[in-house]
Amino acid sequence: MSTEQGPVTSPDELGATPPERSDDRPDSAEPRQVPEADDRTAELADLRDRWHRALADLDNLRKRHARELERERGAERARTAAAWLPVLDNLELALAHAGSDSSPVLEGVKAVRDQAVDVLTRLGYPRDDRTGVPFDPAEHEVVGVVEAEGAEPNTVVEVVRPGYGAGESQLRPASVVVAKRQE
Repeated sequence: MSTEQGPVTSPDELGATPPERSDDRPDSAEPRQVPEADDRTAELADLRDRWHRALADLDNLRKRHARELERERGAERARTAAAWLPVLDNLELALAHAGSDSSPVLEGVKAVRDQAVDVLTRLGYPRDDRTGVPFDPAEHEVVGVVEAEGAEPNTVVEVVRPGYGAGESQLRPASVVVAKRQE
């Protein structure tokens, strides 16, 4: 700790008015700014500018992170839903092989299949097993072409494997049999 003390100001000097200045400037002129004050003003303006830029960068980062997080959530939801499609397909096969049997076990399997379809629909991947609609290569995958009496050409006459999702959020297209053009 330093024991030096600066000059001591007497109480009489504290209340005294400052001595008159004898410079050549008129009374109405602007006071001169000290170059140090100009430097500090410029530095303050620079710091404010940098602070506003940092806030804008932080806001942009937050928005970009939110978009990326939403995109990743959607991708993970799609991966999980797609992993369940083979299970759902096997439930469909079990029901198809059961035929017209109405045992309680079969009714349970139907309930599980319906529940799985409902979960996929709520996740944004509705089931597409419509027949009689025009063939759309964005929604359907042709696995066969047949002559169908009374069916318009290029319409879906049978769904072999249902599709799930629509538009850009499609898990898989429906595998369908299409009516061919009659010659």
